[in-house]
Amino acid sequence: MPHVPSEDMDMTTETVAQNTASSEAIQTPKKIWITAFIFAFLTLLCDGADLGFLALSLTSLKTEFHLTGVQAGTLGSLTLLGSAIGGLIGGWACDRFGRVRIIVFFIAYSSVLTSALGFTDSYMQFAVLRTFGAMGLGALYIACNILMSEMVPTKHRSTVLATLMTGYTLGSLLATLLAGHIIPEHGWRFLYWIAITPLVLSVLMHFCVPEPESWKKARQLKALEVAQSNQPKKRQNPYLEILRDKKHGTMFVLWIISTGALQFGYYGVSNWLPAYLESDLGIKFKEMAMYMVGTFLIMMFAKVIAGIVADKLGRRAVFAFGTIGTALFIPVIVYLNTPTNILWMMLFFGFLYGIPYAINATYMTESFPTSIRGSAVGGAYNIGKVLSIFSPLTIGFLSQNGSIGLGLLVMAAAYFICGVIPLLFIKDRLFNPQKAE
Repeated sequence: MPHVPSEDMDMTTETVAQNTASSEAIQTPKKIWITAFIFAFLTLLCDGADLGFLALSLTSLKTEFHLTGVQAGTLGSLTLLGSAIGGLIGGWACDRFGRVRIIVFFIAYSSVLTSALGFTDSYMQFAVLRTFGAMGLGALYIACNILMSEMVPTKHRSTVLATLMTGYTLGSLLATLLAGHIIPEHGWRFLYWIAITPLVLSVLMHFCVPEPESWKKARQLKALEVAQSNQPKKRQNPYLEILRDKKHGTMFVLWIISTGALQFGYYGVSNWLPAYLESDLGIKFKEMAMYMVGTFLIMMFAKVIAGIVADKLGRRAVFAFGTIGTALFIPVIVYLNTPTNILWMMLFFGFLYGIPYAINATYMTESFPTSIRGSAVGGAYNIGKVLSIFSPLTIGFLSQNGSIGLGLLVMAAAYFICGVIPLLFIKDRLFNPQKAE
């Protein structure tokens, strides 16, 4: 029997232990992930409300600052630009500093800058502040979804993350209810001032939620790898690391295109649908707000149902159904609406419209390993978001030269592209976020 040097045996033992550690799913105690879920849910609720404030105050802002359709659309585009930058920074920072730390920081950051919008007295001030404040929106969306994907068991992941995304919709619903009462009585500024309240959430989360074990283990394994190589630790560009691997690089590019199309359609519709109901269809503000409430309630229901079905049938089928279904139904609303059927159309649209974002986070986080997940998901989602920057602007331009409805048809085409790419090229469950891969 050949003699094996003790140093080699130690190295072999360490390597086996390292491979075993990385291949095992790390289970988070139920109490911890439920606590994390509550905080992540409330965070995305605030995120959704923040985004909703702009859409619902857009008519008031146009009047106050004497804005053209293009200028109004530009505010939505600047929000998306800030969000995209924030998401890129947030995804990288999640891998570097931790998921929970980044959520805590950006809740406070976003709260302060959004509430400051209520003190602006010019279009330029509002636009600049909104761009910087929106960075928090992008970072929080990425960080919350990554945090929960790494804490929740695979068999429940789609259901839990879909339920998490109802927080986003509930935030939009809350914004609609608040705007319906506050704007007619007190004006749009008061709506933004109340955005300071999530600061309390930031402080509590810092003390109540730990970092996910798979992230901690992945960091330990990476440090061990560096120690074994006997070379000084060199910081690598995370995106070069992703693109060097053909499989990860291909997946990264596919998700950039798909999420770019998804966000182009989603943010175009969410920014301009209230204005479409109010301006093109002549629905009064309070009545329009109630229509949007109904749509948001149905969206919440759709997200939970979509999550449950995706855990049973797979992420790809449900995601494709939601995106392509939304694409086909937008023209129905534009061409076939009447005063008697628009409410029912909005409710059915809300069901389809809610599905893609229920599944998107689970589908994406399972497409990349833990060691690069923050950078890959944050990068793909937010590089894709750069495309969506032009969607509110596109509808704003078309509203000046045609109608908002014409712009919504362009959003339908984007939804169709978004659904077809994953349907053809992106498989389900490529990686388990509970493993330190």
